[in-house]
Amino acid sequence: MFKVLVSDPISDVGLKSLIEDPMVDLTIQTGLEKEQLLNIIGNFDALLVRSQTKVTAEVINAGKNLKVIGRAGVGVDNIDLDAATDRGILVINAPDGNTISTAEHAFAMLISMARNIPQAHGKLKHGVWDRKNFTGVELNKKVLGVVGVGRIGAEVAKRAKAFNMDILGFDPFMSQERAEQLGITLASVEQIFEKADFVTFHTPLTKETKYMLDKPQFAKMKKGVRIVNCARGGIVNEEALYDAIKEGIVAGAALDVFEEEPAVGNPLLELPQLVATPHLGASTEEAQLNVAIDVAEEVANVLHGKGFKNAVNLAILPEEDFAELKPYLKLGQKLGSLAAQISTGRIEKLEITYAGNIADLKCEPLSRYIIRGLLSYHLADDVNYINAYKAAKSKHVEIVESKTHTSKGFANLVSISVKTANEYIQVAGSLLNGYGAKIVNINGYTVDANPVGNLLLAQHTDKPGIIGIVGTMLGEADINIATMQVGRKVAGGDAVMVLGVDKRIPEDVVKKLEAVSGINSIFNVDLQN
Repeated sequence: MFKVLVSDPISDVGLKSLIEDPMVDLTIQTGLEKEQLLNIIGNFDALLVRSQTKVTAEVINAGKNLKVIGRAGVGVDNIDLDAATDRGILVINAPDGNTISTAEHAFAMLISMARNIPQAHGKLKHGVWDRKNFTGVELNKKVLGVVGVGRIGAEVAKRAKAFNMDILGFDPFMSQERAEQLGITLASVEQIFEKADFVTFHTPLTKETKYMLDKPQFAKMKKGVRIVNCARGGIVNEEALYDAIKEGIVAGAALDVFEEEPAVGNPLLELPQLVATPHLGASTEEAQLNVAIDVAEEVANVLHGKGFKNAVNLAILPEEDFAELKPYLKLGQKLGSLAAQISTGRIEKLEITYAGNIADLKCEPLSRYIIRGLLSYHLADDVNYINAYKAAKSKHVEIVESKTHTSKGFANLVSISVKTANEYIQVAGSLLNGYGAKIVNINGYTVDANPVGNLLLAQHTDKPGIIGIVGTMLGEADINIATMQVGRKVAGGDAVMVLGVDKRIPEDVVKKLEAVSGINSIFNVDLQN
């Protein structure tokens, strides 16, 4: 018998697959204090929670028999993933169950904002019949910019089409064929900000998307633009949004998420142009039921040794089977992340080549780390080590793996090539005895760079003085250079410069560097994680 504990309120309908399983002994005990949970968790093979139960490292370590933790929802902030992974415990969530709920909420917010419904409702409830001050705008023939056309963004786009809106869509993994199926015109984020009457966000919060709508972007928008964010707080800079509303650039904003929640006291709430809800995107009866059903079925599958799809961590393999491959995992993830950060255009194909002695190993776990590093730059925690192949397939990224014993002078060499709609990027790395992980090749240029921290990568013409100019400009910006590598094929030709710096280079400094004669491109690379 598998013993399963449900420690947060989940309906019997949602738990049906576990209740009816003759091999499952189900215990429902909600509202447990920390000490109570610690005292009993050691008896259970599985734990099901929503957001109330805090599954800390202490709880996980006390769960001597735990094999799987299920979260009836998307976010797993209340679960210590590192502790679970260290113990070889799978963490399962339910990312699909709230898709329609969140899409409908975002569109409801859009309509409410366009027609001032909450403001008019509030005034009428207070006894004031005001028809003069709540003139709205129609959605018909307006341009809607959808930033992030994944599951939720695509559903929002479908609803917008029914309102005869023209849709511009940005997604780093969307193909032209898929865009045409949805009736979307592919556009860059910059084009959306310049042309859209309404902009809605449906992306995870990553280093790339943090404050992607900020003061410089507001300055380029149409006067009277309206903003919707039901994705993640922090995508829109709230201070910049406040100023843009006060300046008349933004006619209305609809927010379901904030940088700090609860958002009571947020200055934006004082503005009459704002429509706000307290993070209700997934708060429908259907969504709550769907995520419960999904996670209960997944947990049952794990316990019975069947296939599962929504794990958010990686159960570590036995050390004796993993020892030879394990040192390469972090390097693989860094190579994938590097390739993502120095490429432009939609990623279409990833080729992974294992050369040398490593070719004799089963390299699938390493491939998962590489794929995760590549895709997580855009998808953040939506892609993990277990769902890496599935995430690549869902984004129409072709994965090709090959092995060879020819390793170009290295005992082992891990090479990846990324084909995008615009270009072909190649990076390679190895572990050097006594020196650790190294990036040894970028786009055909030999380098010897540490895959850690903040890097500045410049593709430039190999001529006297250019390195000095870059160093001077960074010094003037108070950026300390820790390491420097230059790779070239012939004197006076093209070259690659890789600088290790002590902190991330501000974008205004990057733009100045891009303007230096002889520099072809500059990439601000973050390999801290």
